[in-house]
Amino acid sequence: MKVQTISIPNKQYTKSSSGLACITGASSGIGAEFARQLAVEGYSVILVARREERLVDLGQELTSDYHVDCECITADLTDLNECAELVRHLKSKQNMPLDILINNAGFGAVGRFDKSDISTDLNMIDVNVRALHYIAHQLMPHFIERDYGHIINVGSVAGLMPGGPYMATYYATKSYVVSLTNALAEELKRLGSHVQIHALCPGPVNTEFNDVANVKFSLKGITARECVSYCIDEADKGKIIIIPNMMVRVAAIASKLVPRDIMLGIVARSQKSKF
Repeated sequence: MKVQTISIPNKQYTKSSSGLACITGASSGIGAEFARQLAVEGYSVILVARREERLVDLGQELTSDYHVDCECITADLTDLNECAELVRHLKSKQNMPLDILINNAGFGAVGRFDKSDISTDLNMIDVNVRALHYIAHQLMPHFIERDYGHIINVGSVAGLMPGGPYMATYYATKSYVVSLTNALAEELKRLGSHVQIHALCPGPVNTEFNDVANVKFSLKGITARECVSYCIDEADKGKIIIIPNMMVRVAAIASKLVPRDIMLGIVARSQKSKF
């Protein structure tokens, strides 16, 4: 894990911070957009991703354009040791404790399960599930002790479906994210805690996720800016499951009403058409 602090070019214009936010998978797409929109609100940001050059470029943009403090952490979250290092680093921020955690790191892949590359599948599980679970678990006591803050786990509308033929591992990981978030929200409620946890479950978003997963969506995607803006607004209202697209919300509701075997057939045809 490598930590770099990006200095603010003109100190006299530094914003008074609204708090501290950490975003994993921050080098592009939804993660980068979370960083921008939180910086606009005055949050100091900690950006976490594997791609150092992109992180530094984003960090320089945020400090230059929005005059907020920024820290870039290059880390591979498939490695549990690096997840542990990240948690230790975040816990060390005694002078400015963490207010917002965005568990965004993740990726997908399309293809028949028995033909998939097992190392890709296991890496997907490590990032989409294990890293998210570990970081949330280790930082939850911090949020509960302060009785304040938001944890946003980035899932997918895939996690609301009964399964995802031809993207089986990805759908399974996102189902885990939704289930975990719902459970933790209920635990926090029963504690009487003011900490809030949310699962962002978008449908297609126009990011490089599509290229990495090698898919083309049948539904028109929304921009990362639209996705994140909607998520922040709904999180402020206390919404747990956040679906930032009307058509996708309708699809999610329909998936609960349509018989399981029919829904799986629809998803299978949709996914198979992508490759």
